[in-house]
Amino acid sequence: MTPIRAAVPTTEEARALLVGLRRAVDGERDAIAADLADDEPDAALLDLVAAPFASVADVDERLAKTESYLRERGDRRAVFLTVYSRMTATVRTAIDDGAFVDPEWTAAYLVAFAERYRRALVAFERRAFGSLPRPWLLAFAAAARGETLVAQDALLGINAHIAYDLTYALGDVGIDPDRGAKLEDHDRINAVLARLVQTAQDALVDAYGALGIAGIDAAFDPLDDRLALFGLTATREFAWRNAVLRADLPARLAERYVDWRTETVATGAAAVVLAPEFDTEAGRRLRDAETEGDAAGAFREAFGRLT
Repeated sequence: MTPIRAAVPTTEEARALLVGLRRAVDGERDAIAADLADDEPDAALLDLVAAPFASVADVDERLAKTESYLRERGDRRAVFLTVYSRMTATVRTAIDDGAFVDPEWTAAYLVAFAERYRRALVAFERRAFGSLPRPWLLAFAAAARGETLVAQDALLGINAHIAYDLTYALGDVGIDPDRGAKLEDHDRINAVLARLVQTAQDALVDAYGALGIAGIDAAFDPLDDRLALFGLTATREFAWRNAVLRADLPARLAERYVDWRTETVATGAAAVVLAPEFDTEAGRRLRDAETEGDAAGAFREAFGRLT
């Protein structure tokens, strides 16, 4: 009888997985480059996001303007921003209300985090695909094609920004000195975001009310485990651990290991969201329902799993 091995990949299997993911995403990069070859970058969008963010207020105001601009144009990149701009505004209010141990560090953290998103958006809009992190390439390419569900668009952006960007944003702002206080504030943001899930759901319903999904309980069964990957607290803890590794390990080892770990997790999760195990009929029902169903039920089911 063949022994049953635990479902944990060997080092060689993990390497093969990452190589396969990179090849797939590189193919996606080439495909989206061909799709957009005749399209000029949007000058008005670049005007909104070309300059680095200067402050928490600047982040809050320009993210909201960018979300409105993209939504008015029917650009699916707005879906993630509908969630992210609300989250940013809520954290800004918490900073103003004195909710953090070190409000100056928390403000710098929020700006550094948003700056990672801004750079990715600018790179995609300028067609600089080679400089774009792979998780963002998958998210933006899916949005550009417009073939994904609204919930998928939102999850792809959340994954790229938290599972990938946050590791590096924490490095940008630094977790030392007084690491304990910074961890406490990082965790306090988790609590703020947990309370915000309902607001994010409602914002998506308000913004994309015509794109509902009826019968969500049955239709989303194949996505249950995939949506569970995106627990906000767990993903933010993953990013904090990565930041600790980058701070504490020898620089070359930390860079290689954390880069590998972050890219593998974030790119793999994006691939999972893009490849749900729907049969053809279930997929058709979901897409048909996006034009005629109940939006509130859809988003509450999908985003209720974020906590």
